[in-house]
Amino acid sequence: MISFLDFYTPTNFNFEGISAVVFYFTFYSLIGWLLENSYSYVTKREFFKANFFLGPFKPMYGFSPVSLVYLIGPETNWGIVLLLCFFIPTLIEYICGALLQKFFQRQWWDYSNMPLQIHGHICLPFSLCWILLSFACIKWVHPAIVSLYGAAEMMWAWIWPAVILYFIAELALSIRRHSTQALDETESPNPIQ
Repeated sequence: MISFLDFYTPTNFNFEGISAVVFYFTFYSLIGWLLENSYSYVTKREFFKANFFLGPFKPMYGFSPVSLVYLIGPETNWGIVLLLCFFIPTLIEYICGALLQKFFQRQWWDYSNMPLQIHGHICLPFSLCWILLSFACIKWVHPAIVSLYGAAEMMWAWIWPAVILYFIAELALSIRRHSTQALDETESPNPIQ
């Protein structure tokens, strides 16, 4: 049993429940952007890593913790928690990588040179990192985010519809931008590389 999961997770998707999900998703997407760019800075000395979105959000990092928070409860067995912390982020990373490559003919990350990788989208070393990050998120980060949401809920109630519109606009503009880039690259390949 997981005794530290004492935060409230809204399970009904009414106005308040959707508002909380959008808050968590937005916050984790921003944390993911910071995490990836910090990792890029440490490994390559470049803070701004190529991103599908123009803004400072990585939705892949929003989907994983939100999924875990809703799948894991206080009664969940430790083994199941660890398996979910491994499989959910890994599955989301694979699906995102495969879809981005299929639709835009580009790989935003490539694990081809890593051991035990699949199509360059996922690899065992990073999946093991996802276990640690996901568990830390569930144990320490998410309870703090829930408290932050509680403090900001009144103000957030006015903002979150605009945040949804922002993500829809960002997605539409990013799809258009990357589709145009992929089309330009296939029509006129650059002979100088």
